[in-house]
Amino acid sequence: MRLRVEFTTEPFDLDEVPGHALAARRALEAAELDAVDVGPFGNTAEGGAEAVLGAVDAVLRQALEAGATRVSLQVNVVGEGA
Repeated sequence: MRLRVEFTTEPFDLDEVPGHALAARRALEAAELDAVDVGPFGNTAEGGAEAVLGAVDAVLRQALEAGATRVSLQVNVVGEGA
């Protein structure tokens, strides 16, 4: 099964990228995913179910530890496969 995760972390800071956002992005980029898109207001990644679910766990833990007060995420099944 293939999954896509989209997430944002809060609080927002329009002047500087918050530490919690950087921590979440590092966790996402360290995962073995097929596609990662990091943006100023949201992040998207896609890959096999185990890789995406592992990345979600790391993103949540690291963002919260780095000061996020809210993490909004959505996970969608996008197809079958690795």
